[in-house]
Amino acid sequence: MVCATASTALMAPLLIPLLSGPSDDGVAADRRLQNDFTTAADEYRVPRSVLMGVSYLQSRWDSHPGAPSVSGGYGPMHLVDVHQSQAPYHGTARPRVVAAGPPPSAQASAPGGPLHPTDLRKAARLIGVPEERLRTDSSDNVRGGAALLAAAQRKLGKPLSANPADWWEAVSEFPGTDDDEAAATFANDVFTVIRSGAHRTTDAGQRVTLPASPDVRPHAASTAGAKRPKDVECPKELSCSWLSAPYTEIDDESYGNHDLADRPKDQKIDYIVIHDTEAPLTSMLQTVQDPEEASWHYSVRSSDGHVIQHIKTKDAAWHSGSQFVNGRSIGIEHEGFLAQPDAWYTEQMYRSSARLVRYLAKKYHVPLDRQHIFGHDNVPAPTADSIPDMHDDPGPYWDWRHYFDLLGAPLKATAGPDSDMVMVLPDFDSHRPRFTGCTEDGAACAPHGSSAVRLHTAPADDAPLIQDPGRRPDGDDSTEDVNDLGSRVSAGQTYAVADRSGDWTAIWYLGNKAWFRNPGNHPTAVGASGQMVTPKEGLSEVEVFGRALPEDDAYPEGVPEPQESPLPYTLRAGQRYVTQSRLVGSYVDRSTFEDKPSPVVKGQEAYYEIQFGHRLAYVRASDVDVVKVKSQTQAGPPSGHGGRSAKH
Repeated sequence: MVCATASTALMAPLLIPLLSGPSDDGVAADRRLQNDFTTAADEYRVPRSVLMGVSYLQSRWDSHPGAPSVSGGYGPMHLVDVHQSQAPYHGTARPRVVAAGPPPSAQASAPGGPLHPTDLRKAARLIGVPEERLRTDSSDNVRGGAALLAAAQRKLGKPLSANPADWWEAVSEFPGTDDDEAAATFANDVFTVIRSGAHRTTDAGQRVTLPASPDVRPHAASTAGAKRPKDVECPKELSCSWLSAPYTEIDDESYGNHDLADRPKDQKIDYIVIHDTEAPLTSMLQTVQDPEEASWHYSVRSSDGHVIQHIKTKDAAWHSGSQFVNGRSIGIEHEGFLAQPDAWYTEQMYRSSARLVRYLAKKYHVPLDRQHIFGHDNVPAPTADSIPDMHDDPGPYWDWRHYFDLLGAPLKATAGPDSDMVMVLPDFDSHRPRFTGCTEDGAACAPHGSSAVRLHTAPADDAPLIQDPGRRPDGDDSTEDVNDLGSRVSAGQTYAVADRSGDWTAIWYLGNKAWFRNPGNHPTAVGASGQMVTPKEGLSEVEVFGRALPEDDAYPEGVPEPQESPLPYTLRAGQRYVTQSRLVGSYVDRSTFEDKPSPVVKGQEAYYEIQFGHRLAYVRASDVDVVKVKSQTQAGPPSGHGGRSAKH
């Protein structure tokens, strides 16, 4: 596989404090950036809403502690040092990918390279300060961005108007792309933010508010998508291109690098899997053209969110580490490294990806929840012996809460705080659990917002971490390493409540009670409603699987039957796990190269997909009963504490 591995030799940015400087004007320390936007807008006669909207799309107002993005951009305005084309590596090992750049065909298939109108050096000249100040001083960085916007407006022959609508063209040029679709999408996103308003606390602790301007409207959607290659499946407002992955025979016993199918006619598409590349996109474009490597359906570029499709969605890519999931999913790779999120996980990439997923989910009727839209780190291992090799991306720094906001399906409470179910939902910006291994084994990662919540064996911070015997069959303990999923849950995942004690909540997790801190005044989880499964009366435990296979008599003659491999965990009587999907077993024999799709073996045996640990799993429907949890004010306290759940 080509995305995240368990290696700790990953990249992390240089940590240079972004200085705001002392304030003698009475401005509160956590409101200085807000004041910087107002001052710079007045100085360069740029509407403050335009300046703040551009900055939000460039960085979500974050400073990224003075470190550059993948394209060499600094500070809240993402001003680009044109001599710094890529974020630095600080690890000692590289992922297993082809190191050479892409062939000419790959380069031609990915338009929209940076033109750098946000030139940091030009901005420094315009405001008359040394370049280094724009890298490290948020006030001058914002002033530089305002000066560049004003210069672009003048170059277009337009007045420095107070009306935001007059600045659309200047805004469209700001991100520096020669792709008209990408430029128009960026400008429309800026004006959508201006129209709706925004508020957040930045990575530097600055409280910033952009008031809504309901009279400001984006331009009409672009129709340029009609000019794309015919194979591209993409929403019209998104910048997309095509670079084909090969389907070819390698020798008499192998082929690559994906499977022909006829989805959804032969098999429903149930899932969309989010990956990161753990390599620069140039290497990944080379990799996806290699028949002996893995494959995926789409790549999303970090710098501007450009999307490249490689495989038709009707076909099955080799992207998840599970043939079962591959047959039912679409895989999307995002250029980036899970230990270096500020340099790679850009707002434009998040927005392009969300547009693509929203389009695909609508086309294939995929529910917008975390049991259907999930990370590579949530893919169930198909067999017991494959668990240690499953991947960890996009990691604890992928902002699932923000991503689902962009999908138009916000993660939120659907029941009261005492419900039998909870959705994990920490505040990403302020929730900063300790991680290690971003730069070297055991070394602390820089504090950073996170979607991940760590689990303990008892309601105490010093209690041991929950263990995952499948991931660590040698008996080693779970750790705080950024790649170690053994004791973590993630935003949007939903679990059955096992117990509560003061500020702590316990959930059922891999067959055990797992505790996490969940104070009422600053919760890391909210009440949820829906369905859970529990072993049928009389069963002390039931088997848990990493794939849902058909029953024995469903296989036609000549089709080899795969060996069933229960996972090394147990769902015991009295335990409950959340389900959002019921399905029947299926299997496709991929042992030979064919010029047409292989038939899908479909069984009659039904399964429930459950949130079992950090990853998903499956249990036979015949082994379990379904427990429903009512929504909102109807929700009661957990079972065993006067709960009101009903068995069906």
